[in-house]
Amino acid sequence: MENLTSYLAILALIIIGFLVVKKVASCMIKSVVTIILFLAAIAIYWLYLK
Repeated sequence: MENLTSYLAILALIIIGFLVVKKVASCMIKSVVTIILFLAAIAIYWLYLK
């Protein structure tokens, strides 16, 4: 159950971040922020869930 909660939190982080950036930023900034969020999700998985 703890892993499911973590996966949902990571998924929510990615979705919310993508939606906010989509509303506000230009294409290049969107790409950079999406990559940063993706890397942050991988780091959270690697450090806390593995």
